[in-house]
Amino acid sequence: MQIRGSAHRQVGPGLGSRVTALILAMFACMSSFYVAARLWQDAQTRVYLIKELDRRTGQGHTSISVDDTLKVVACRHQHKRLEALEMELAHAKHAGYISKYSSYSNGTRNGKRLLAVIGIMTGFGRKNYRDAVRKSWLPSGATLKKLEQEKGILVRFVIGRSANKGDNFDRAIDDENRKTNDFLILENHVEGSEEQPQKTKRFFGLAADTFDAEFYARINDDVYVNVDALGGMLSTHWDKPRVYMGCMKSGEVFSESSHKWYEPDWWKFGDGKTYFRHASGEMVVISRAVAQFISINRLILRTYAHDDVSVGSWMIGLDIKHVNEGKLCCSSWTPGAVCSAL
Repeated sequence: MQIRGSAHRQVGPGLGSRVTALILAMFACMSSFYVAARLWQDAQTRVYLIKELDRRTGQGHTSISVDDTLKVVACRHQHKRLEALEMELAHAKHAGYISKYSSYSNGTRNGKRLLAVIGIMTGFGRKNYRDAVRKSWLPSGATLKKLEQEKGILVRFVIGRSANKGDNFDRAIDDENRKTNDFLILENHVEGSEEQPQKTKRFFGLAADTFDAEFYARINDDVYVNVDALGGMLSTHWDKPRVYMGCMKSGEVFSESSHKWYEPDWWKFGDGKTYFRHASGEMVVISRAVAQFISINRLILRTYAHDDVSVGSWMIGLDIKHVNEGKLCCSSWTPGAVCSAL
């Protein structure tokens, strides 16, 4: 009996240890399942958050630098512009538009953009000059509108307002314009010979804002223009998006205040007192991009004593094509010339 009791007492602890081990194993197994479940749940949560962030930001990366962000924004902007251009191209093709410039060559214009806008600089007391232009090369009435529609060339006399707004000078221009409808009046410009550079700048700015054209030109009111020759000449420069054309010249800078061509800023042109190369004021032609530049920066563009020098100064610092076009030398008539003095 003692032996059996002793044996019974020896078996009891072994059985208890096995039960304990089994319980611990069960707890370990359950803990493993619990930890695995939590890790899986956290992983699923992170995946959801990443997808939600991508959906809201539209980006494929959850963490990008500022430079990468700017690149993404720029890329999206370019993509939108490309889509818009593709839509315009598709619309143009649907309308039967083949070439951007072929409309001029066949004498009709199906596109909306003008070939050129010509501003004839005029002033008070120069009606005789304007009448001479109308009789020689600028049509009137329905023929003027036909020139715009078929040739894509819009021509207007450019003039400002009198220092005494509403006086006889202003009324005379308004009366003349009601009859001819060929003026572009600069309402915010006071007419004066010393204000010609500002007048030219305001014309280019207003013309670019008002009319959509390939080229913009300013001429004097004592110049004859061959419209057909002008169209042919401009067609040779369509491949130049930024162009500045004219009869290029230079000249002496006069520092004497009593001189007719006195330049108050003469000291800026160096010891040689010579102007930089620029297009003569008789006729200056610029492309659409250049006119838009003048329009945008008109408030900070510096003017000098002469309008042709002022325009030339704006061109110097720009990445544009300077074209010395002999056909725009209006002071001497040559075969194929675009202009000449009246």
